[in-house]
Amino acid sequence: MEIIKIGSDILRQKCESVNEITEAHSKLAGEMFKILDASRGVGLAGPQIGVPQRIFVIRLDGDSPRVFINPSLLETSEETALGEEGCLSIPGVWAELRRPKRVKVQAWNEKGRPFSIEAQGILARAILHEYDHLEGILFVDRLSELKRERLMAKYSKLKKNQ
Repeated sequence: MEIIKIGSDILRQKCESVNEITEAHSKLAGEMFKILDASRGVGLAGPQIGVPQRIFVIRLDGDSPRVFINPSLLETSEETALGEEGCLSIPGVWAELRRPKRVKVQAWNEKGRPFSIEAQGILARAILHEYDHLEGILFVDRLSELKRERLMAKYSKLKKNQ
């Protein structure tokens, strides 16, 4: 498995719900963590590796690895914060992006156990970023048109120089 880059249609599709969580999802989550760690990322969603299912993983320094299957956003704070974001599907570029400071989400883990979590700070930002992937939204879509154009021009330049 490799990380799919911007331009692929799968990154723009709304993902299908997982009907039944099986051992295959546990294995998939394990593979996703391997790819995430090798890429030195924070989060990775199914469509980024060609799996159009509602699953993502997050691993933050100092926190245990987290698997989210069929997540639902229950609540987001009105209070927002600016933070720098990048994406493994658009490597080498980052931008300041405003997102809610807090989020409450319900999901299932790789063992099929339901959970809910209230997150803030970088974990909230990571959850919202990965959730967007499941909806076919990339972080650049949340930038102004001018910022998005500049960022994509920078990305194109980086790709040419590789």
